Amino acid sequence: MARQIMSPLSRWSSRIFSVVLDGVPSYFTIQEKQRGEEEVPRVFSKVQKHDRCYSLLVCSEDRIKRAKFYAQLKDKLLRHLPPECDLSPMSSFLPNVKDSLVKGYFLKGNSETSDPIERLLSELIRHDPVLVCSYFGGDGQPWTQHMWSHAESLMEMAKTYYVVPSEEPEYHPSTLNIINSDVFYSLDEACDVFKKCGDIIPEAMSVLELLPSREAARNKPDFPVIIIEGLDATGKTTLTESLRDTLGATLLRSPPQCLSPWRARFDQEPPLIRRAFYALGNYITAGQIGQEAMKTPVIVDRFWHSTAAYAIATAVSGPVCNLPPEGSEMYRWPSDLLHPSLVVVLTLDPEERKRRLRNRGQVKTDEEQELDHNQLFRLRVEEAYRRISGPACVTVDASPSADQVLQQVLLLIRGKCHL
Repeated sequence: MARQIMSPLSRWSSRIFSVVLDGVPSYFTIQEKQRGEEEVPRVFSKVQKHDRCYSLLVCSEDRIKRAKFYAQLKDKLLRHLPPECDLSPMSSFLPNVKDSLVKGYFLKGNSETSDPIERLLSELIRHDPVLVCSYFGGDGQPWTQHMWSHAESLMEMAKTYYVVPSEEPEYHPSTLNIINSDVFYSLDEACDVFKKCGDIIPEAMSVLELLPSREAARNKPDFPVIIIEGLDATGKTTLTESLRDTLGATLLRSPPQCLSPWRARFDQEPPLIRRAFYALGNYITAGQIGQEAMKTPVIVDRFWHSTAAYAIATAVSGPVCNLPPEGSEMYRWPSDLLHPSLVVVLTLDPEERKRRLRNRGQVKTDEEQELDHNQLFRLRVEEAYRRISGPACVTVDASPSADQVLQQVLLLIRGKCHL
């Protein structure tokens, strides 16, 4: 276990730690020596004299194991921790260093709950890829972080650091791990995840067998390829079917129908595996597009824009300003994925979209439920759509009648694709 957690330890004193309290992150860092009186980090500002604080971070170098364990960790903690214990999301990262973000939880208990908490943490550190720290301070004393180590079945405090506040980083820390974790930018990267989890998820190998050749996934089509994007209930289905009939086109959807037998299975997996599944769906769809576009124009109901926009908006919490900046490489189109001729994103007033969803009476996905009650998430999704480039989206207001929207999109297609 010690070898598995050495990577984050190698630059431990350079790391910044983030604890989310009431939806707002509190940042702190550590230093080996005390340098006079320091301001108390916000995460400790309301800690009482008899409270006990701990952190645990999932630090396995095997990212499949890390993703699976982190997804299970919260349920495990909630089952075994005393009910009086407060649990908050936590992360640790190296500023501006890609793939340096590790996730975990910050625990706050009291003197009466410290024994069961420490027994649980001792058990975790013996058997699971976690790094545990305790925090002491208050009543005029500086706050210190004590890293636990595991030596010959005896828990001991390994090293002490002083805890000091840190400024908010220039970019949201989640952006450090988005590339090829939340959003995949090549077929090889997504395949690598599925190959590594094939022994624990047999269905992964069935998905890999459906993949087209690399050439088929990026071939330039003979006929125009038009992608229709947008949130649910913006009229994509009506529009795509009307375009198919009007243009004599082939209509495809992403993820493709051939993945339906496994979609519910992979929706239960942690983000790394789930996002790889939907990325591979785009490449399978690209292979289908290439075949159909040799004969007719092709209309596609959602493609890579949806996969990327939802993933980025989910990974990055808070207001729109937390998203990767406009022009970031995180909005670039994968170089090995077929380029469409035109991408149209349908937009709709939020209240009208909700009304349409109610009229449907359909079961909503987790992300659709999040769109309904979290305005910030919806704004992040819409802004991520707008920022994706190569090709960029052309926005069309979907509030007029279905026929008016169809005519407007046909004008765009005729101007851009010469149909």
